[in-house]
Order: sequence, then C-alpha cells, then structure tokens
Amino acid sequence: MTFAALVSRARGLAEDGRRAVLGIAGPPAAGKTTLAVELVGALSADPPPGLGADWVAHVPMDGFHLADVELDRLGLRDRKGAPDTFDAYGYAALLRRLLEDRDEMIYAPGFERVIEQPVAGSIGVPRATRLIITEGNYLLLDQPRWTPVRELLTEVWYADLENEERLRRLIERHVRFGKEPAAAAAWATGTDERNAEVIAASRERADLIVDYAALAVGLRGEPA
Repeated sequence: MTFAALVSRARGLAEDGRRAVLGIAGPPAAGKTTLAVELVGALSADPPPGLGADWVAHVPMDGFHLADVELDRLGLRDRKGAPDTFDAYGYAALLRRLLEDRDEMIYAPGFERVIEQPVAGSIGVPRATRLIITEGNYLLLDQPRWTPVRELLTEVWYADLENEERLRRLIERHVRFGKEPAAAAAWATGTDERNAEVIAASRERADLIVDYAALAVGLRGEPA
C-alpha cells in the first residue's frame, strides 16, 4: 500500500465528523512515530472542507511511561519500556476522554527522549480535532491492562520492518540519545528484544499490516 493510500484511509476514518482515533503499533524502531508524523503532516496540509490544519493531532502513547522515580520504587527500572512500565489505564482514560469530545482543549503528556522522561501537559488537542493519531508498542496487547486501549481505537495499523534493519536503527537511536555503543547494543538485543517478541505476538490483531520498507516514497527520517 502506498503512502497516498494510507493517507486516504486515515482520512476516511473521520468522514462522518465524529472523532476517530487511529493507532499505529509495532516494535521499537519499526517506523511508528515517523509514519504518524508524516500522516499528520499530509493530512493537516489538506484538511476536509470547513476544517483547519488542527483537524488532526498526534498523541503518542510514550507520554504514559512511568517516571524513573516510580520505576525505582517498583523495582522495574531495568525493564523500562516493558508493558508493565506504562500507565496503561491512564492512557485508556485519555483516549476515552478524547472520544467523548466534550472539552474545548485536552492536554496530553509527551515523552522527552533526551531525558527519557514523560512530560505532563505538553500536547494540546483542541475541540476542532476530528482525527487523533496515536502510536506505541502495546496497542494490540491482549492483557487486562491493555485490552481497554484496543477497544477505544477506530483502527490499528501494525508497522512492520525487517528485524535486522530494525535492530540496526534501534541501536543507532540509543547511541544518538546518549548510550555507549556496547550498552546500546545490549539494551536493544536484551530488554528491547524481549518486548519486541511480545509485540510481534499481537501482530495479527491489527486491521492493517504496513510494510515500512515499502513506504520509502513519501516518508522521511528514521523509523521510531
């Protein structure tokens, strides 16, 4: 499927004027964030009649990482990024509030990679927004804390990328944000890879499998 076809499919999710939420799932460095950002860019540049560029918004799942101080308290710091190191219930609550479409402005948390911490109130979603694009590793997990998330998503796409290339890009990303090369490789092939196996097991629950490598035309940047 071409990037243009994905843009058209995403646009169609909110055709009736009601808010819709498109989820993009996949393992670390498979292209989720890049795809989400590019979709938002294309859709905001060509809004439906009567709407402005803010008709679409990007609200990542990563803002619901538990802060390091809480991970330390729970003894989970060495597993940061695993399914139980996120506030999944809080994420579902935000999605539910977005779909209720009652508030003039809703603020969502973001995630700052330089400090590897969530940042509260950093993403604003105005009432005019009709399509929310969210992305994260665990949108398709069939686990008690995560199943409410899937139920709130209009569609979920799964970003797929050949594993060797995905690992190469993941290690590069860890290095870019401060890890030594050996530590980056160890984390990517250890903690990250265990999480990737859990994510891959949820792949068949997606509405659409997106071959990231086939989307070179129309996309820029490194997969995330």
